[in-house]
Amino acid sequence: MKNRVIYLFTILAFIATGCNEDYLNRLPLDEIADETFWNTEEQLTLAANGCYANIKAKNTVDMENMGDNTLWPSTTDFQLIGSGNFNVDLGMFNTEWRNMYAGIRQCNTFLENYQKAVVPVEARKEILAAEVRVIRAYMYSYLVLFWGDVPLVTKPLNIDELYEPRTPSAQVVDFILAELDAAAAVLPKEIAAGKDLGRLRKGAALGLKARVALYFGKYDVAEKAAKDVMDLNVYQLFSNGNPATSYNNYFTYAGKLSRGNNKETIIARTHLEDLNMHNLSREIQVPDQNARFNPTRSLVDSYLCKDGLPIEKSPLYKETSYQDVFTNRDPRMTQTIFAPNAAWGGRYDGNPENTNPAIFTAPKFRSDRRGSVTITGYYFTKYVEPTTVAQVSRDANDIHVLRYAEVLLTYAEAKMEQGTLMQADLDISINLLRNRVGMKPMILTDLATNNMNIRDEIRRERRVELALEGQRYFDIKRWKQGAILAQDVKGMKKEWAKVPADVANIRTDAQGYIVAFTGRNFAEKHYLWPVPLVQIERNPALGQNPGWE
Repeated sequence: MKNRVIYLFTILAFIATGCNEDYLNRLPLDEIADETFWNTEEQLTLAANGCYANIKAKNTVDMENMGDNTLWPSTTDFQLIGSGNFNVDLGMFNTEWRNMYAGIRQCNTFLENYQKAVVPVEARKEILAAEVRVIRAYMYSYLVLFWGDVPLVTKPLNIDELYEPRTPSAQVVDFILAELDAAAAVLPKEIAAGKDLGRLRKGAALGLKARVALYFGKYDVAEKAAKDVMDLNVYQLFSNGNPATSYNNYFTYAGKLSRGNNKETIIARTHLEDLNMHNLSREIQVPDQNARFNPTRSLVDSYLCKDGLPIEKSPLYKETSYQDVFTNRDPRMTQTIFAPNAAWGGRYDGNPENTNPAIFTAPKFRSDRRGSVTITGYYFTKYVEPTTVAQVSRDANDIHVLRYAEVLLTYAEAKMEQGTLMQADLDISINLLRNRVGMKPMILTDLATNNMNIRDEIRRERRVELALEGQRYFDIKRWKQGAILAQDVKGMKKEWAKVPADVANIRTDAQGYIVAFTGRNFAEKHYLWPVPLVQIERNPALGQNPGWE
């Protein structure tokens, strides 16, 4: 523990150094200075480790609330952004801008100074620098996704650079891709283990390149980068040998990198018990309040039936009860969303006849501090570590920022968008995901026979596989489907509640489905966030995004 504390103190000292302006002609006596710090491999490693703190942790999952897969029950900035009910002064805009550029400056400081260190193995310096380049590219990818044109800064900011205009987004994207290429050429391909556990490798650079290229319509680049990851032959989908639990198990402690049997995660924000933890499991299934993440009817309905057909086409689907919704569906559905009779940590549910608080049988709508309450009628089971639900901020589960499953989805989508997708491509990508859970494979001839659009089905596959992983909002925007975000958020049929009095005052639509959130809107300007007002005040050359003037 003592070594961990020293380690964290050193990182914090490095971060503090990265924020100091060089306007004093003397070295500080109470903190690390560039002139004296960059000497040894240990210092270099600590500085690189500090940069890793810029990889998003639980807020990767929190960003799911900006899409249409889940609904947060109270007002948050994420919810306001997803609903379109926000102004240019929303606090999250400046927080993200400030934090990203603080992290970029930290990376820039490393890259400007790392060559000064004397390291026994010279290649070690370049590997650490490549890791930092990937982290900087990762931060720039969010900046350009949020704002489009953003200042491209590649060295520690000085007073003059604070007043530069924004760089065109296309140029920033090109920079990101070039940086990831450079990093990939240096990083080892083997999955990091032992003392290097969690460090970025070649697959991280190539996988992030595939993501960014896909997001910005560079499908040939995305295809090649994804295939390059596949051809490394070091990653594979996580499995515990049981299709009924493997997918869900991956998002529990069983899938932690430290367990040694996870070869699917490419980039993760790892956590250590008793040192750095989060509260995700409890927030998903709060046992005495409203669940923070409430699956929507839109997500529930997106899962295919086990025959490979959507619910509106499949003869297997019926909807006469709550249980029916979960019957004969893609197995990922019940490994993502709680089905009746599953074990859970939410304590007493909405069924007065259920005396076993460890088993979920029906959704709970009454807020009496005796069980987890839902506002849509559904709960998530994905990303829940059952052993930590009853404890506040005691979850040490890894947050999987980029995983091999996404690379496979990217490969299939990139091939489809170029018009070159063949059955053999599906068999080495999407059908591997389906095989893991025992789902019927995607067959191109079957899609044609059933009048199912291949683009829609590949996008559906991405949605259900990556649900609750923070990517849905960005997918909606890049597919130019912003109108989806203007729709009411709905839940289950009101009539399925075990206690009618508990839902008596809840609104429904004409078909009897719960309307959990209304008054949403989406305009063309919402495809980009407004530049934070405080940043424009400091630097008028930034200008403002269209529609936010």
